[in-house]
Amino acid sequence: MGRLPPTRKYRKRKPGRDPVFPPVGTGSLRIKQVRSGSGKPHGMRRTLEALGLKHNQDEVVHADHPALRGMLQQVRHLVEVTAAAGSEATKAPAAKPRGRKKSDA
Repeated sequence: MGRLPPTRKYRKRKPGRDPVFPPVGTGSLRIKQVRSGSGKPHGMRRTLEALGLKHNQDEVVHADHPALRGMLQQVRHLVEVTAAAGSEATKAPAAKPRGRKKSDA
């Protein structure tokens, strides 16, 4: 009997499968989490948390800098990165009021 075909575990990866990040110095990057961090090592979950991604399909916009590129490299299989448009990068998230409303009594 001949040898069994290789299982999925041992097949070689095809080249060009890693996502391509936008070129360096594009201003801001839009980062979207496309895969869950559950079941991943603690360091990857902490990196997602540091990026501001709290749950799957969450999106954030960050200014492009070398530290951010390093974090994205760590979790590149869990996120999708695109260049952010100019108006999106400067727009700050609206703060939600917390607590009770103050009455004018």
